[in-house]
Formats: sequence, C-alpha cells, structure tokens
Amino acid sequence: MKIVIAGAGQVGSHLARLLSGENQDIIVVDADQRNLSTLDGSCNLLTLRGNPISFEVLREARVGSCDLFVAVTPQETTNVVACTMAKSLGAKRTVARIDNYEFMRKANSEFFTRQGVDVMIYPEYLAAREILQALERNWVRNWFEIHNGQLIVVGLKIRDNSEFAGLQLRNLFTLSHNFHVSAIKRRHETIIPRGNDVIQPDDIVYFTTVPEGVDELRRMSGKRQVSIRRILIVGGSRIAVRLVNMAPDRYRFSIIEQNRERCDRLAELCPQATIINADGRDIDVLRQEGIAEADAFVALTDRSESNILTCLTSKEHGVVKTIAEVEEMQFISEAENLNIGTIINKKLLASAKVFQMLLDSDSESSKFMALADADVAEIEVRPGAKITKGPVKDLHLPVGMNIAGLIRPDGKGILVGGDTVIQPGDHVVVFCLAGIIHKVERLFN
Repeated sequence: MKIVIAGAGQVGSHLARLLSGENQDIIVVDADQRNLSTLDGSCNLLTLRGNPISFEVLREARVGSCDLFVAVTPQETTNVVACTMAKSLGAKRTVARIDNYEFMRKANSEFFTRQGVDVMIYPEYLAAREILQALERNWVRNWFEIHNGQLIVVGLKIRDNSEFAGLQLRNLFTLSHNFHVSAIKRRHETIIPRGNDVIQPDDIVYFTTVPEGVDELRRMSGKRQVSIRRILIVGGSRIAVRLVNMAPDRYRFSIIEQNRERCDRLAELCPQATIINADGRDIDVLRQEGIAEADAFVALTDRSESNILTCLTSKEHGVVKTIAEVEEMQFISEAENLNIGTIINKKLLASAKVFQMLLDSDSESSKFMALADADVAEIEVRPGAKITKGPVKDLHLPVGMNIAGLIRPDGKGILVGGDTVIQPGDHVVVFCLAGIIHKVERLFN
C-alpha cells in the first residue's frame, strides 16, 4: 500500500516509523528539513521537503496514486486543505488530524467529507474517551470492546494476591474458564505466550474474554471495582476540557492549572468543574486541594515526567485510580513498570485509527489497538483466506502471533482453541508483536 504522510512532527514521525516497519510504501512530506532529518536513514521510507499544501509538492510525492494520504501537521487548517487537494489529485482515502471537536459532529463532518476529507482524527478526543473508559472500568489497565462487547480485551497488572501469579499457562488450559491469555508484558518485553510460560507478579497480562467471563477474571486477578466520584486533574489541556465535557454528571472534577490566563479560559469551557490556579507538581498544593480524598487522579500536563511523578505521589496518598499522559515513547515501558495505573499516549491512539484503515477499506469492519510494542487487531476473514484452510493448530501461524477470539456472523463471540476452524465472515481478534501485522493481514485476505 502506498501512503503519503504530510507532517513529520511527533505524530507523523511516529506513524511513519510504525508503518515503515509494516513494509508499506511511505513518503513523508514536511516543510522543515529538521523534522525530516530525524527520519532519514532510520526508517524504510522516503522524505520530501516541501509545503504539503502545494500542488507541485503533492504531485512530486505522487499523491495521485496513493492509497492513503494522512495529514498530521500541527496546523488543523493545513491538514484539511492538504486532504482536499490530495483528494482532487486522486488520493483514494484521506485522513486529517484536527483540533476542533465541533468538526466531529455528524452535521458538520459531512461538510468535510464533501470537501475530500474522508476521516478526521482528533487525538485529544481519543485520549479523553480512553480516560473515561479507564474511570468506568477502574480495575483494569486496558479495556477494548469488540462488536458491542461480545468479545473484550482486558489488560491487568498481576499482583501477589492474584490467583494468576506463578501459574503456568498449560495448567490454566486444563481449568474451565471463559478467558484466554493473549499476551504478557514483562518489563520491557512483550511475550506472545505458549504453554510453558509462567505468569509472574508485576506482569501486565492481556486477557481476551466474553461478557460472562468478566466477573471470574476480576475475582481471580484479585481486583475490585470501586465507585469513583471526585476526580482531581493536573493540567488544563484540551484533553482535560474534552474529558470534563464528555463525562457523566456523577463525576465531580477539579482542575489544577498553573497558567492564570488558561484558568480563566477553563472557567468558560468547563463551568461544571472547579478551577484552581496553582502548580499541581507541588505536593503541598495537592494536599491542600484534597488529594487524600480524591477517588481518581489524572495527570495531563505537557511533561511526561511530571505526570508520572504526580501519579506516584497520589498513589502514596491513597488514590485508587491514577491515569498519566505519557507522550515520550521511551518512557512508556518504564511507566508501565511503576505503580501509576493507566497510561495515555495520543500518538498510539492516532496510530490505531490509521492502522484500522490499513486493515480494511471499510473501517467499520475492523478495529485496532496499538500498545507500545504490540498490536491488537480485529480483522474480518475474506472468502478463500489462508486462515480458513484448517484448524488453528494446523495453520503454522507466524511466530509472535496469537489468535484470541472471534465473532461469528450471527454476532456471537467465542474464544479460539487449537481445534477451532475459522470461517469466512468471522471477525477475528489477533495479538501480534509490532512489525508483523502485514504478515497477519495476508492470512485473512
């Protein structure tokens, strides 16, 4: 697939690196050579210096023959215009990163579709939605629903009190249960498990389950769902604004923001929240604002280190659920090994939306969740696909891949075992290590 990415900033560079690892034909366009220099020589892709809203530059990038055009520059207007121009030149599908939630509303999004923007990605909205999910399902690290919850992917940190701690997977297979161990994150390594693997304390384990297996999974993991009402946010970012305005009325928010002018703006945008002009990194401020009485703590400043440290502080003060925005990819593994709860990364969330479109031209029939160094994909099986040629145990699947569950055409979710025969029309949930999703995709088409 040929992909043109306009914008080599944080999101664009991350996308380019991920997609180049999937053997895609990629050209990255940016007006600033310094941004492109970070990609030159490090990835299997081409770079082009130029303005992404120049017809001459877009023609030089061969946009007219591309399958996917992704505009992720820092300027929303540039992204929308670039997609419009790319579509007029013949790009099959276009994606624009935006910063305005108003554009996402159905009545307004149809206008952009007519202008040639097929998909709009608002990373702050995706992050807010992820945080809201973490508050609603506060006993898990990750929660990923497929087909209205017929299959559920759950990421759990294993503690010493868990029945899973020290359990060899082959022994788990002999028990009667409604879940499947799909992947294990152990410090800086993601493991696609086999029968000899043993679950260890402090592992983050990704289970695939069906709705009736959720309560059993929670009980065996030693977790409990708590009631959350009072939420303290540090950092009055766009994510914070979107979160407060999306959340149910039962939540009571306080936002600590250091910038006075931003506080005035937050008071207008979030009238239902208490706005506090102070430095949320100051432990005395946190104590004064009642950190010990908070049910959840969300760190959304523009510094990952501060978000990690303040979450650790809030844990020490007894906060049950903590959530940190960690944008530097090199910090994610370290942060996951600390006791800071759920981690939010806008680049991974935006990447998941783009990968979803790569897996299927109809994005409604596929889903994708990007982890730091692994992928979770839901892929529809096409007639005649290699994956349908026999039972799963006889398919010689690629190393680093695990089939966790599937949805039958009748809408019923089932877990996959060695004797399962996958059929055309099934929607299959696949775990795989980063960089091999292109191998997995070939099995389904």
